[in-house]
Amino acid sequence: MSGLCGWFSREPAALPIAQMAAPLCRFDQAPLRTAAHGMGAVALAGGLDCASLYHEDGLLIAHWGERVDALARLWRAHGVKACAALSGQFAFALIDERRGEALLAVDRAASRPLYYQLVGHTLVFASSTDAMVLHPGAGREVDPQALYNYLYFHAVPGSIYKGQRRLAPGEYVHLRAGRLERTRYWRLRFHERQPATNSPVLASELLDTIRGAVECCVGQQRTGVMLGGGPASTALGALLANASGQRVPTFAVGIGPAGRAAFEHARQAARALGFDHHERVIGTSEVADAIAQLGAAFDLPCGDPAALAAYYCALLARESGTQRLLTGQGAAELFGRRAYYARQLRLARYERLPSGLRQLLIEPLLFRLARRVRRGPLAMAREHIRQSMMPLPARLQHANLLHGYGPGEVFEPGFLELVDPTAPAATVEQSWWLAQGRHPLNRMIALDLQYRLGERGLPSVSRACDMAGVAVQFPYLNDALVAFAARLDPAAKEAGASAHGLFCQALQATLPRRSLHVRGYGLAPPVGQWLLSDPRLRAIAFDSLSALRERHIVRASFIDQLLSQRLAQDPPRHGRMVWMLMMLEQWFAQRRAQATTAPAPAHAPATART
Repeated sequence: MSGLCGWFSREPAALPIAQMAAPLCRFDQAPLRTAAHGMGAVALAGGLDCASLYHEDGLLIAHWGERVDALARLWRAHGVKACAALSGQFAFALIDERRGEALLAVDRAASRPLYYQLVGHTLVFASSTDAMVLHPGAGREVDPQALYNYLYFHAVPGSIYKGQRRLAPGEYVHLRAGRLERTRYWRLRFHERQPATNSPVLASELLDTIRGAVECCVGQQRTGVMLGGGPASTALGALLANASGQRVPTFAVGIGPAGRAAFEHARQAARALGFDHHERVIGTSEVADAIAQLGAAFDLPCGDPAALAAYYCALLARESGTQRLLTGQGAAELFGRRAYYARQLRLARYERLPSGLRQLLIEPLLFRLARRVRRGPLAMAREHIRQSMMPLPARLQHANLLHGYGPGEVFEPGFLELVDPTAPAATVEQSWWLAQGRHPLNRMIALDLQYRLGERGLPSVSRACDMAGVAVQFPYLNDALVAFAARLDPAAKEAGASAHGLFCQALQATLPRRSLHVRGYGLAPPVGQWLLSDPRLRAIAFDSLSALRERHIVRASFIDQLLSQRLAQDPPRHGRMVWMLMMLEQWFAQRRAQATTAPAPAHAPATART
């Protein structure tokens, strides 16, 4: 898998740089290049078309992205201000021997991860935690808080190891004179008071901006599109065909009964637009085959089962000779197309009713007189108002799995002593109020870009494609397109989930009308139902959770009840928790050779260590 690693230090090298870089290319056999000087060493794995190594006049740069020579000129002229002048997808490590400085940075979406750790006077960095832990100074002890956060967010924000950190979108780390400075060079700022613009004019401008983002992806590599059934990914195929002048290869993966309708729509759209379409239906045998591979390839536990579909879609692309895939990630968030946005805005309208009407009539009726009604319209209205009375952003976590179970029921008491259960919610609360926008819709979008995409979606898709040896790009996260979405009036995004919204208006001239009304299937497999129906998959899950018991992180009683009762009661909900716990154990099991140290909960025996 492509990536970079290295260190900045005045001390002698602790190991050969190629040894640290070995995990970067162990799956796709990407070409590995290394370089070193008196202040450090870097390694870069990736093709010449997507990664560059620069070594001249004491300046050493490992750059995942384009035009490393431009970065070198910007650094010499402007120092750390160079980051704000960069665009597109990138991640780089820069070591300047003459200045005695190091700079690490990622793009505005953090489309490629970059981890770092300051060990004494040595700055260690890598795009893979598996590469990081090979450095003798880097920590190998798993952070208990990271495991708690994993079950809360369905992903691990930051790193899973103590002492390691990961750069956030639009962020850099600068080491100079022994001082480490972490700074945001860019933040998403929403402009909510822009003057109203004619909708057709806006739609035309949006289409031109999407077209420009797609044209930036056209290169020497054979490029295709990962279709999700909805208009966002289908439009990428149509615009790519216009930009390249060639028949575009498209790929779709069927993921069970819930996705059949959208899968069929993807096929019909591909036929209507003349795509070179490829498709594959995955079932339980493919899922079972991939579990150990995901555990080994993912730096962090793979909490998102959508990685399965992305992996098989990328394999399908590679088999057809396609080297790069475009995906529709980001469109649903930036243009308000997620259904729960509209639901949250509806809930917020309750607070606008006169307080006398709410407190003297509605609430006494529903919470006193009709409190024993468990079904029907009154029960639904009571639940609606109960959620409406919860403030944002706490209301967004109403359906959180960990909240539903209760931390005390899920985790061992000794493990809970090592963590702060309030930390994840406090982090979300802080991000909510730091968002550069006042409208609730824009704040929800900011949270999704940070957590749903930045911490979970993009890393899952990127690593799944890396496993298959295929590059991936996200045109909807193009800098110009993000800036366009940020300056839209919130009212233009409130109808985003509708076929009459601005996003679909912009695509009317590009797509068949039927495609505008289709929702993508989201690449989420029905894991819970498959666990109940397939003996092999169920055996892998049961064996994994049985091994996880011995780590004294999750209560044995919770695991027993989850597998014996809850999974059958609600397969989609509890199947997701089984998946997360299974992949956590798979992640541990695949790293025995690295001597990764699991957290030892208070009062737990020594068997809690790997």
